Amino acid sequence: MSLHINRRGFLSVAAGALAAPALVAGVRPARAATTLTLGHGAAPGNPRTIAAAKFAELVAVKTSGRVKINVAGAETLGSDSAMLTSLRTGALDFTANSQGATSALVPELAALGLPFLFPDTAKAMKVLGGPVGAELNKRFDAVGVVPLDWWDNGIRHLTNSKRNIAAPGDLKGLKIRTPADPMTIDIFQALGAGTEQIAFGELYIALQQGVVDGQENPLANIESSKLFEVNKYISLTAHKWESTPFLMSKIARARLGADLEAVKAAAKEAGDLQRKLSAEKDGQVLANFKKNTAVEVVEVDRAAFVKATASVAENWKKKPFGDFVSKIESEAKA
Repeated sequence: MSLHINRRGFLSVAAGALAAPALVAGVRPARAATTLTLGHGAAPGNPRTIAAAKFAELVAVKTSGRVKINVAGAETLGSDSAMLTSLRTGALDFTANSQGATSALVPELAALGLPFLFPDTAKAMKVLGGPVGAELNKRFDAVGVVPLDWWDNGIRHLTNSKRNIAAPGDLKGLKIRTPADPMTIDIFQALGAGTEQIAFGELYIALQQGVVDGQENPLANIESSKLFEVNKYISLTAHKWESTPFLMSKIARARLGADLEAVKAAAKEAGDLQRKLSAEKDGQVLANFKKNTAVEVVEVDRAAFVKATASVAENWKKKPFGDFVSKIESEAKA
């Protein structure tokens, strides 16, 4: 098939072509949404999971749809440590991670978990809102990570399948799963327990099969991941508080441009929700556990646990960042 264009037709096409740039200039195409991914390890129903979904919702609203957040929870993108690696390479944009795993990047972070340092989240947040938090931000910046907020991973308690644990001596001979967190390991070794590091996603099966006898976590995690099904004894040790660092990669920060401040605001708002839900959940779960005849809630000799772990803080003050450890301890007591 041949195409014939007469003079009138040619002039018509040429006029259209000359007009095209003006049309393009006058009608700006809609900007494609920037799609970013948030990974975390919490189970459905956990305050972290709810807050992550809220963050995605808030970002969409605050950026008028210019930024979209895909959320992947329950370790679908790997363990906390694996997600941190992905964050630093830019393969992952955000993570609501664990304090223990994150301390591999910034060792000073683990000092927030000194035994019996914080009585509650409010005190911890007050400390993180001052010089301690500012110093941690600098340390994160040096490894290519941006802290957006400090979510709450709660006051942590001990569970096990073997026996009622009310005093440090009751831990003798037990193997306790801890995260890959040097502070938690030191605490339980000071209490006389054996420790083993197992990814959280593998913990239920490890407890069920007797690979370890017990574990430690906030009540919300114990409930949402059904750990009480395989650990009958829940000892209210309250041995440490932990944060859930809510982190962004520097690569994602660069992609956000003018929307960065909106994303930061969304992170803070989602963090407020997460901390509120965490506090509410803690009380609800404890009440439910006390009503559950299949588990046993154990009150412990707190003074004995404090005394047994006193050496942990002193040993951490001997580390290269001992001054920072002392600063955290001082501000927590203020």
